[in-house]
Amino acid sequence: MTSIQAPSESTIRKALGEFQIEVDANQIAQIQEYIKLLLAWNEKLNLTAIREPLDILYRHFCESMFAAKVVEMEKCRLADIGTGGGFPGLPLKILLPEAQVILVESSIKKATFLAEIVRALRLTNVNIMVSRYEELGEEITPIDFACARALGDFGVFLSWSGSQQVDAKQVILWIGARDVEEVLKFEGWSWLAPISVPQSLRRVLLIGTRAPSATMETPK
Repeated sequence: MTSIQAPSESTIRKALGEFQIEVDANQIAQIQEYIKLLLAWNEKLNLTAIREPLDILYRHFCESMFAAKVVEMEKCRLADIGTGGGFPGLPLKILLPEAQVILVESSIKKATFLAEIVRALRLTNVNIMVSRYEELGEEITPIDFACARALGDFGVFLSWSGSQQVDAKQVILWIGARDVEEVLKFEGWSWLAPISVPQSLRRVLLIGTRAPSATMETPK
């Protein structure tokens, strides 16, 4: 079995530079180790459909970290809902060491992988919760940002995020441009204009702030 090669330091700096993101040598080493472990575990777990290290760098790391260029997240507390292989939560944690990150994942096997990444990268203030997010409430509060990249049911997520039990201050969605119109239909949130993700023709960041008068019920 051939060893898995992660992108070089210069390649990582160049890619992140296209997103106006700067990292130090330790953060680059963390990204490289993460990619190696992701591809090794991906042989048995369906963590990502992307197999090429360079594509993983751009799609999973650059796009995840890009949110920190759009909103102030330096010392935030964020919940990554349905995190899967750890995206966007763990790349944001690498970029923002002082952030507190909660990874919510219903698969025990994927949660085991996440725990290995946290251990290998020596990350602190990362909490992994094995649960369907709809079943969580006060145990993960307070939340500055509720983040999601691969959700199908936006309505359930937005109702949960804005419920009294969760009361997330803002939500960040990584979505396809064609899904924006659907998300904007849901009441209770004020949205910034969609922000195009660099190096992508179709993906955008959508950032919503809880409307002051909004009252939402936790989805059943």
